[in-house]
Amino acid sequence: MAEQTVIEKKPLFRPFNVIAGIIIIIGIPLTYLRFTGGLGAITNLDNNTPWGLWIGFDLLTGVALAAGGFVTGAAVEIFGMKKYHSALRPAILTGFLGYALVVFALLYDVGRPWRLPYPFFVSQGVTSVMFEVGACVALYLTVQFLEITPAALEWLGAKKARIIAVKLTVLLTILGVLLSTMHQSSLGAMYLIAPSKLHPLWYSPYLPVFFFVSSIAAGLSMVIFENTLSYKYYKYKMSKEHREARDGVALGFAKACSMVLAGYFAIKVFGIALGNNWNLLFTGYGLWFQLEMLGFVLLPCFLFAVGVRDKNLKLIRWTAGLTVFGIFLNRLNVSLIAFNWHLPLSDRYFPRWSEIAISAFVVTIGLLAFRFIVTHMPIFYEHPDFKEEH
Repeated sequence: MAEQTVIEKKPLFRPFNVIAGIIIIIGIPLTYLRFTGGLGAITNLDNNTPWGLWIGFDLLTGVALAAGGFVTGAAVEIFGMKKYHSALRPAILTGFLGYALVVFALLYDVGRPWRLPYPFFVSQGVTSVMFEVGACVALYLTVQFLEITPAALEWLGAKKARIIAVKLTVLLTILGVLLSTMHQSSLGAMYLIAPSKLHPLWYSPYLPVFFFVSSIAAGLSMVIFENTLSYKYYKYKMSKEHREARDGVALGFAKACSMVLAGYFAIKVFGIALGNNWNLLFTGYGLWFQLEMLGFVLLPCFLFAVGVRDKNLKLIRWTAGLTVFGIFLNRLNVSLIAFNWHLPLSDRYFPRWSEIAISAFVVTIGLLAFRFIVTHMPIFYEHPDFKEEH
């Protein structure tokens, strides 16, 4: 166990620390400007594009990539795939931090962030899809906090409280899957109200289905991607069991992701057929759509299948990164690139550098939180006092 508890002594001025420090130094005054000068002080948002980079990247992409928590939880706790147990806590932690950062980023994007609780306590708009998204995200963030609580309680040595937290695991997992199904799809449903603004190749009455299915692929890929980076930087914190299980997790999740991507590609083609939009495939936007579908859906589907067949773990891990980028591209296409597509370029939204800096600031805070937690809490190993209970 000493192998997992010894913290490596590394120089303070490592590249990550320096870059993170610069981003935070830039992000703090920009945060001040945002909350004293309003959205107009640091964004290019306007009436044509009230939702910009912070929605497309911080919210839509962040929620999709955080889906690894509910996907892994369902596999291990509901379907009994205990061979993937080693991936459970890292996936839940990544999911929890992802959703926490989504809420944090919303404080920047919402014009009056202090009114975020209003829909729950003052003016309930229960017929609004945005109310459903907000309620589900808030509830699911709470669920994920409770799911990661056993690791914190083991770190604190609170044995009695941990027993209670562990007994709630299956119930919380079921609730998490239900809430995730609702809000992952509802994020796509938000764009159903803009058929004239979203390009026909991305607009479809099946957008909620597209968002939900692609979020499963995002979650599976993100687990592999996160595991790859964690092994590189936190191998010294990993138990022997965790290191030995990582290849099996990659193979199993890659196989599942290949099948999900195949299904996703099929329903996207069905969406084109339903709208009879074949003639748009060879326009400028059509070629961009083909790049997304062929380069970041069909190609990863094929590469995952080849990687599993040949047990080529290096190929699988690179493909996971490709898929994660593909999810990011899809969410930006729906929310920004293919949105307001009919407007001339001079009237189109492009994020200001300060918007990009704030997004980097939010991500950096998440990375620092992840590093602190995995360094101090039993995420990549089993706590010796509770090992027999896992």
